[in-house]
Amino acid sequence: MRFIHTADWQLGKPFGRFDAATRTALTEARFDAIDTIGRTAAEHEADHVFVAGDVFDTEGPDERTIVQAVTRMERYACRWWLLPGNHDFARNGGLWDRVRKRCVANVTVLAQPEPREIADGVWLLPAPLLHRHTREDPTETFDRMETPGATLRIGLAHGSIRDFGTQGDAPNLIAPDRAARSNLDYLALGDWHGLLCVDARCWYSGTPETDRFGRDEPGHCLLVELAAGSLPAVTPLRTGRYQWLQRDWTVADSTGFAALCDDLLAACEPAATLLRLSLSGIVPLTDRVAMLARIEDDLSHRLRFFDVRDGDVVARPTEDDLAALSTEGMIGRAAAMLRAKIEEGGADAHHARRALERLFVETLKAQESAA
Repeated sequence: MRFIHTADWQLGKPFGRFDAATRTALTEARFDAIDTIGRTAAEHEADHVFVAGDVFDTEGPDERTIVQAVTRMERYACRWWLLPGNHDFARNGGLWDRVRKRCVANVTVLAQPEPREIADGVWLLPAPLLHRHTREDPTETFDRMETPGATLRIGLAHGSIRDFGTQGDAPNLIAPDRAARSNLDYLALGDWHGLLCVDARCWYSGTPETDRFGRDEPGHCLLVELAAGSLPAVTPLRTGRYQWLQRDWTVADSTGFAALCDDLLAACEPAATLLRLSLSGIVPLTDRVAMLARIEDDLSHRLRFFDVRDGDVVARPTEDDLAALSTEGMIGRAAAMLRAKIEEGGADAHHARRALERLFVETLKAQESAA
């Protein structure tokens, strides 16, 4: 048995914090990911695609979002199995009734916790969410599902595993040993947006398109191969177009900053990269001007999205600035001690110079805040 495990498409996600062009690009990329998954299934001869919840971002998407989803799935010969999650939970008269009206033969909505024999001896056990939050383990029903003649039992669910560090009263909490407890050959999970192996028989595929900063890897789906009596063979396959990078750089001059920029651009596809960059450091004034020029004239045009926070990059004070530090109080005494270290020379002189510059900058900030 070979299939694709995916989850957390969240079609219709608004991406409200971005400019209009970026919002449009990210929205379309999530639809395009369906085509990527369909082509991946065909390439690897996977007959089934299991979507472990949160197909849609809300329970009230516009009609275009539903039509785009269904018509894109319709293009491929594989069978698509859609599980309601916490963003698009199942309720009478809700989203999934609208989806069913559009559905074609190869798209099935799993809105009830009822087992299905999808191939000879291969049973799919779904645990759809019927409410946004439940205090019960949504996969407990697997223990009561009858699967006569089963050679393979595949669970499909949406929720959190205790190992994530959630508290015991968190909603939609799934037992971390659910695969073993319910005699599952594989448990396909959604909700966690990163790729994660819980154990050999239990995986999160993550979202096919990354949707938050701090996860360097683009989105994936999982190719899963099952054989009775054997552990699953699970292969992550890239589906995501965009990378969402977050970097914190401490810089001392424009040369070092340029080197960091060049390394980053060489390691990614700039037009498909969203970057949130935080800069800090004390640099010569001319270097700070050069860094801002690189940001405004180069990086901001190369990257799909660029958010830079450079308030902690300050121009290095001159000798007159340092000499002007107050000679009274604790700050004055600290400045005098550091100047003495600098004048002595030796191994600590360089660090004392940097500390004196930092003392100047922090004193200046405090004076500006007080004003």
